[in-house]
Amino acid sequence: MEIVPLGPGFAAELRGVTLEDVASDDAAYAAVRAAFEEHSVLVFRGQDVTDEIQLAFSRRFGPPEVTKVGSQGTGSHFVILSTIGPDGKVVPADHRLSLRARANQLWHTDSSFKRVPALASVLSARIIPARGGETEYVSTRVAFERLDPALRNKLQNSFAWHDYAHSRSQIAPDLASPEERAALPPQCWRMVWTNPVNGRGAIYLASHAYAVEGMEAAAGKKLIDELMEAATAAGTSYLHPWREGDVVMWDNRATMHRGRPWPAHEPRLMVRTTISATAADGVDTMHSPSTQAAE
Repeated sequence: MEIVPLGPGFAAELRGVTLEDVASDDAAYAAVRAAFEEHSVLVFRGQDVTDEIQLAFSRRFGPPEVTKVGSQGTGSHFVILSTIGPDGKVVPADHRLSLRARANQLWHTDSSFKRVPALASVLSARIIPARGGETEYVSTRVAFERLDPALRNKLQNSFAWHDYAHSRSQIAPDLASPEERAALPPQCWRMVWTNPVNGRGAIYLASHAYAVEGMEAAAGKKLIDELMEAATAAGTSYLHPWREGDVVMWDNRATMHRGRPWPAHEPRLMVRTTISATAADGVDTMHSPSTQAAE
């Protein structure tokens, strides 16, 4: 397996290995898992991907999430990211599917609004536009290491509240349905996630974050905004231009990402599997003690 660096201090393309190899071979899985821990974003090109292969690959890294209520793919292990309606045509710009695609253009990490956050996401390109529609990534691990040491120490014992409805309200007030709001109450997570394999910390934030535990609302929002700005500063991202057969896997503990716009009349279909974090991934140290007691 060849590892080709792509981004500024993170992200790599893996050559000479397929999703099927990882699903069926222990040595291939061990090599890819080590690359995942080191590089955070992994690109696999030229994959002959199917739902079955993608799910088998994902299961090697941990339990796959069941897709939440209100999403395309609800109840399965697949999140369908599409702006193609039931009639096979691209939906208009004010359609709910288009608005949800716009919400994914906010910087975020997947599933920080859930009771069990995500270790990793695996996204495969099924139908891609002729131009645009890239996915952009930043390393919140590299961003954390750039911070002033005093701020790093402060963040180690700070907690932020995450809410799915908060991020969706930035696009449209009712984009999160009543069913989604009921199923996805706010969650409070530590603002630094330390990787148990290599001991490196990463800022754990997203567009879902709206408040800091124990801080006045305005001060907490200011801190969140400043950290988001620092993590997404110009020149720190890897922009992935999709090709047919691409699969990208990323570490939700150590990155944020966002989709980029594409021509509104062009179809785009992507399929995502999301792998839940477990105690081995450090999730047991992430919850605020007050919220653990409440649960």
